[in-house]
Amino acid sequence: MQYSIDQADILIDLSEQTLFLPKYHKLYIISSGKNGIGETENSGKTPRGWHKVAVKFGESTPLNTVFIARKETGEIYDQELADQFPERDWILSRILWLSGLEEGFNQGEGCDTFNRYIYIHGTPDTEPMGIPESHGCIRMRNFDVVELFELIPENALVFISEHKINP
Repeated sequence: MQYSIDQADILIDLSEQTLFLPKYHKLYIISSGKNGIGETENSGKTPRGWHKVAVKFGESTPLNTVFIARKETGEIYDQELADQFPERDWILSRILWLSGLEEGFNQGEGCDTFNRYIYIHGTPDTEPMGIPESHGCIRMRNFDVVELFELIPENALVFISEHKINP
């Protein structure tokens, strides 16, 4: 199926490290994959192309709720917890799990966004935004991802571009 930019609920511009909600005229600064841009499984890269929000996790959980494998751990992120587990890739507050919509590109064997566990999620507010630092996911500030979670339903269309987007 062909999609056009004007159909997207979420536009992610990897060149500018931004996430834009056209319907709401809201722009957020994000952080994408430190390893760059790409669809290959186990690459740590952020996939491009058309996606949908397949599943959402964390509705009504407190800000800074810690998730591991999409399950609440019962922890609330703070500096003490960060010091205790310095190796963790923190997934906080909300998760919007993405699924690729382009067979052979971001959907299917060896490139499947959903099977790669690519999310839009919260990250510690001490982490830098505006530069690629994630393991392939789209990281956001916690207040921002909570707002996004409330505004965007499951099955919302997401377009991720490596080039500047002019909506």
